[in-house]
Amino acid sequence: MSWSGAHDAPLTVRIRALAPSLHAGELRVAEFIAADLASAVESTAQDIADQAGAGRATVVRTAQTLGYDGYPQLRVAAAQELSHLAAPDESDGTLHGALRAAADRFAARIGDSVSAITEDSLRAAITALDEAGRVLIVANGLSSPLGLDMQLRLTAAGRPAEILHDSLAQRIAARQLSPDDVCVIVSGSGANDASLAVMRSAREAGARVLALTSFARSALVEGSDASLVVPSTADSFQDELLHTSRVALMLVVESLIDALIAHRGERGREARDAVLRVLGTAITEA
Repeated sequence: MSWSGAHDAPLTVRIRALAPSLHAGELRVAEFIAADLASAVESTAQDIADQAGAGRATVVRTAQTLGYDGYPQLRVAAAQELSHLAAPDESDGTLHGALRAAADRFAARIGDSVSAITEDSLRAAITALDEAGRVLIVANGLSSPLGLDMQLRLTAAGRPAEILHDSLAQRIAARQLSPDDVCVIVSGSGANDASLAVMRSAREAGARVLALTSFARSALVEGSDASLVVPSTADSFQDELLHTSRVALMLVVESLIDALIAHRGERGREARDAVLRVLGTAITEA
């Protein structure tokens, strides 16, 4: 028996309703998840399988029995249910206080976020961008603005890059890359279906894949040749689902381009001078 009730029914309600009809393995998984929703949000299907003493297939089957397409959708449901619980108010109750509290949280965690990037991974990313014949940037969903920002900054740095916003066009362009080219995929979650499809197309073409994401244990990182992992300022998959902050990723994108300009030496300086000359003719006095 599988879930046939309201589509917006909470995860724990579904578990309680279906518990008597679940097979032994499914019941063990469901009870494990219900006992610690926060852990379920932060765990993969394999993590749950290992901890609950079941197979990964049983975890996936449990999620489907509960009415979800798979375990990723169950994680989202767990995060949604947790979000409805009262959270401590870190501000003084004013809009300005809430803004200051958010800024303070970011400032306290940004050092931890960038510390996940190693010298080797940063150097590999810069070298790949500098030496590539073509650079295709892919960013979907809430990561889209980051992709556009990166494309514009790379072009201004004298390293022309392409970006497409249609998912099918992205896959077609990626499949036409060569081994001398680089496909940069920006995805906060590292699990966006459209972006992962492009990653597979780029790999089939033999191109290098450079990932920029917030989660080290993600399908995007596993399928890329090099990755820059920038954990969210809350360091949580639940935060990625509920708040989808891209502030730390944006900081790294900007710093990465500055490092690329320095790496390119005279070419980088000439490109920056050309940009300044254009800006000099585009700015008018008020």
